[in-house]
Amino acid sequence: MKANRFLKLFTLASLFSLFFVQAKSQEKQEDKITASTQVLKDFGNMKESIPEELLKVTEGIIIVPRLINGGFVLAAKRGKGIAMVKLADGSWSNPVFVTITGGSVGLQAGVQSIDLVLIFKSKETLEKIGKGSFTLGGDISATAGPVGRNSTASTDYKMEAEVYSYSRSKGLFAGISLSGSAISVDSKANEAFYGKAVDAKDLFSNATENTSASVTGMKNELNSLYK
Repeated sequence: MKANRFLKLFTLASLFSLFFVQAKSQEKQEDKITASTQVLKDFGNMKESIPEELLKVTEGIIIVPRLINGGFVLAAKRGKGIAMVKLADGSWSNPVFVTITGGSVGLQAGVQSIDLVLIFKSKETLEKIGKGSFTLGGDISATAGPVGRNSTASTDYKMEAEVYSYSRSKGLFAGISLSGSAISVDSKANEAFYGKAVDAKDLFSNATENTSASVTGMKNELNSLYK
C-alpha cells in the first residue's frame, strides 16, 4: 500500500514538475515576442528610421532583441528572435522562432547588446529557413539598410540585396557585420510556445492558429509600421 501511495505521489510530482517547466518555457517565448514588439515600437519612434518606400515592398521580417555581438579579435554573435512573413491578404503570419549565430575575425573588442531587424523583400527568401539554415552574405545577399523615414534620394530599391539589416544600440543605429551569420529555426522554442512540434511552413501559412495577446500585439505593431 505504501509503495503504491509513494508511486502515485511520485507520478503527480513528476507531472507537476513537467507542467511547470513547460509553462516557464512558454512564458520565456512570450517574453521574446513582447521584446520583439518593443523593438519595432522603438524603431518606429526613431526620427531616422526604415524608409517608407522599403516598408511598402517588405514581405518578411526577422526581429532579434538583444543580439550579443562582441569578443576580442575573434568576434562572435548569438541571438534568438522571431520571423514572420506577409500573407497574400496583407496580414502577417504567426511567428517562427529563430536563432542567429556567426563569427568573424578582426580587430574587435568588447561586448554589446544590439537590437536587430532584418527586412526581406521577398517572403520566399525567408521561407527557405523552413528547409534548413541559411547564411547571410553566402546563401543570400544582405546589406545594411538605408535610413531616412521619408527620403529615398540615397536609396536604390532595385539593388540586388535580398535582405536589408538594421541594428540599434542604446537608441542609435549601430553598424554590424552579418556576413557569415547563419539563421536557423529554433524548433525547441516553437514547440514550447505552440505546445507541439510544428513545421515552420505551417506557421508561415497560418495553418497553425495562435491568438495569444503577445502574438496579437506583434501583428498590430507590424500593421501599424507597415501600413
